[in-house]
Amino acid sequence: MTDTGRLRRLLGGPDTAWLVQRVRRRLERGGALSGTVTLAGATPSQRRAVELLLGRRAAAGASLSVSLAEVDRVLRASGASPGGLAAAVEVLGGPVPDLVRERAETAAAWASAFDPLDEAVACRPELADWHERLGSSGLVRRLTSGPGEAAAMLRRLAAVVRALPASDVPLSRFAAETCGDAHALDDGRPLATLALSSARALVGLPFAADGGAENRRGTWAAVGVHLDELSSTVLCLGLPGDTTTATGRMLAAMRGEPVSLTLRQLRRRAAPMRAGLVRICENPVVLTEAADALGPSCPPLVCCNGRPSAAVWRLLELLADGSAEFAYHGDFDWGGVAIATAVRTRIGWRPWRYDAAAYREAASDTPLTGRPSPTAWDPALATAMSERGVRVEEEHVLSDLITDLGTATTHGAA
Repeated sequence: MTDTGRLRRLLGGPDTAWLVQRVRRRLERGGALSGTVTLAGATPSQRRAVELLLGRRAAAGASLSVSLAEVDRVLRASGASPGGLAAAVEVLGGPVPDLVRERAETAAAWASAFDPLDEAVACRPELADWHERLGSSGLVRRLTSGPGEAAAMLRRLAAVVRALPASDVPLSRFAAETCGDAHALDDGRPLATLALSSARALVGLPFAADGGAENRRGTWAAVGVHLDELSSTVLCLGLPGDTTTATGRMLAAMRGEPVSLTLRQLRRRAAPMRAGLVRICENPVVLTEAADALGPSCPPLVCCNGRPSAAVWRLLELLADGSAEFAYHGDFDWGGVAIATAVRTRIGWRPWRYDAAAYREAASDTPLTGRPSPTAWDPALATAMSERGVRVEEEHVLSDLITDLGTATTHGAA
């Protein structure tokens, strides 16, 4: 039985506190109580305390070294602590936590918390880098109090990821359908921060936790989720108007000038829009130059303005319903390829100077970065981009595009 009074006299005073603390830290880390511990610059009273504990004079010198095995033997033999040094430390300072075990359990709990998200992205290579960064950045740990709270949030995030990209759905309804809470993805919510970062990854943007209001609105719109019917817009030029609808009358009145249509306007139009061949570009500068050069004679042109918003999709679908055909041009970079692929998958198009031949002819020395993607409409394009390693933006070939629009032809059309 431990002689608590004797133990405190031998090891419980202020001059041996450093020794007890060293032993305790070693036990917490799962270390063995062997070898020696050394105190640099020991005071005379600390030396005297160790001498009383061990029953012999300490070696001379500025530092003080103590054999843990000897301390253990003395405590057992004296009856102060029959259980030895480890037991003595617990008597003096309370139970010693097993930090190794606790860390292992915590790590296992965190790994388990990520399981639903791991499963959700297993077949989504486009989210692989985001998924890795999410785990390594510590963002989830900063946004939650621990693995328990994280597990609940990551289950919801997995449901969000599975549902993206969406198809023209309000944010509140999307949140209700995926998370069971219409406000789960409101700005400022931790889950909204994580969900928005996944949306950024889907549209090929760099990893980031958040951004300004305009950035958030644009990112959500790019994956088919809109905050409201007025913030989602589409730029167009040369679309024929009509006299039967408000939107048609506006298009007719603005013929020759770029027009910005809201999702609300397009949703209120039920009838298809008829326009024949519609050219699609990625950047607004094409519309600006076309309006300046061609005015009212410019053929129908729609701008994706980056990843298509809900309004862009709605306009393209109204045109497709009206039997329109589409010709597409975009930036020759991997982000542009991703946008082109999304549009082609949804409505179909033929290339408008957007193939390997056009890429090789375009002048540029801007380095191409990002993850390569296939170009199903012309597999040689992806090969050429990987080999040449430069990006070609629409601004580099504006004169060719405007010439095409002026002559109502498309080079490289299938």
